[in-house]
Amino acid sequence: MSAGPIRRLASVSALPVELRGAVVAIGNFDGVHRGHQAVLERADEIARREGRPLVCLTFEPHPRTVFRPQDPVPRLTPAPMKARLLAALGFEAVIEQPFSRDFAGLSADSFLGDILVGGLGLTHVVVGFDFHYGARRAGTPALLREAGARLGFGVTCVEAFTDEGGETVSSSRIRAHLSAGEVAEAAGLLGYRWTVEAEVTGGQRLGRTLGYPTANMRLHEEATLGHGIYAVRFRRADGRLHDGVASYGRRPTFDNGAPLFETHLFDFSGDLYGETAEVSLFGFLRPEEKFDGAEALVRQMDRDAEAARALLAAVRPLSALDGTIAFALGRDAATS
Repeated sequence: MSAGPIRRLASVSALPVELRGAVVAIGNFDGVHRGHQAVLERADEIARREGRPLVCLTFEPHPRTVFRPQDPVPRLTPAPMKARLLAALGFEAVIEQPFSRDFAGLSADSFLGDILVGGLGLTHVVVGFDFHYGARRAGTPALLREAGARLGFGVTCVEAFTDEGGETVSSSRIRAHLSAGEVAEAAGLLGYRWTVEAEVTGGQRLGRTLGYPTANMRLHEEATLGHGIYAVRFRRADGRLHDGVASYGRRPTFDNGAPLFETHLFDFSGDLYGETAEVSLFGFLRPEEKFDGAEALVRQMDRDAEAARALLAAVRPLSALDGTIAFALGRDAATS
């Protein structure tokens, strides 16, 4: 219901008294994709209708990573970006409940009594069709409805969301697209342009010597993105937007080093070091490749910049959420 800054709470126990009695959406929501948005927007509708606070309960780290630490889930939206997206969807607070094996061992009844009723004091819970809770996933949507009737809170289970081709939208499909560099296809499932957030750090300044200075960012260690060249939009900490072209990869022409995300901002000069910025990916231009020297690389970079400018000149918001994330639009402007 609120359009202001979202509160990020470290656990259910940190919920302030004024947010008790909320409508609560529960889930991992990694990616906050169109399927998740169906759940989140239903919660928003109920909160508006009933005049209740709107809160999201999610879990950190991703539960699958806790049980398989040797194979962590590649995160589409680390906690800060997830909170940004939830804020854009109108949530007043997100509870980033620590997830551990002990927490996973709570019985279904303890989850209901200690977390939902005692901890949150919620009036309505909204979940996806496949939501399970408690040890060994013993709690099912049917049991949740029964508990709600018994304990005095409403329950809404949202059916699976399918895309225009009839396939269920899922985080795993989006990860597969991003790993292949298919950012436009990923955006179709997300409902907004996939966006990364990181601090701008110093580098070897190779781009500056080539006439293409870049803002360098090291992506989250779990990030999944195919190496290549992308048309992007760069959002500074103060909200100002700049179109640009970005390279993600190991710089095979020079050092073949650790993966680095390097963005050249069009028509910009200034110092970005130390800023935490967001970069939204609009289109894949070409794979990363090795060139026979700097001159050949610069000629290709000229072509890349021209292609990125042309692509970005024609883009429009995919949704209200996309308007707030990748464009200089509020939700109302994006939907008008």
